[in-house]
Amino acid sequence: QVQLVESGGGSVQAGGSLRLSCAASGYSFRAYCMAWFRQSPGKAREGVATISAGGGIINHADSVRGRFTISRDNAKSTLSLQMNSLKPEDTAMYYCASGSSANSCGFSSSGYNYWGQGTQVTVSS
Repeated sequence: QVQLVESGGGSVQAGGSLRLSCAASGYSFRAYCMAWFRQSPGKAREGVATISAGGGIINHADSVRGRFTISRDNAKSTLSLQMNSLKPEDTAMYYCASGSSANSCGFSSSGYNYWGQGTQVTVSS
């Protein structure tokens, strides 16, 4: 049974930092792309960052580039998102997702077949 469990969300003031984690189990974590998505009320789900199976191909959305960093530890089957210089517009539910490809890791949610339950990030001004 595939499970993705996020943690690390919370409330922080603008300019602060949070580190999200996603613990994966029940499948071959190291074989697939992983990604972080986010969604706030009334808005479409947005891809934040992607990382290839081996970790060598990383992409961040323009809105977070330079502030957020995605990483993975295949030995521990964990995915992380370090979020610095947080802004109120970063407020959203954050989801980790596992893709169906090793290296073609896009920002479309249709490319991901397993999802976590989400962790809430709230940034106040």
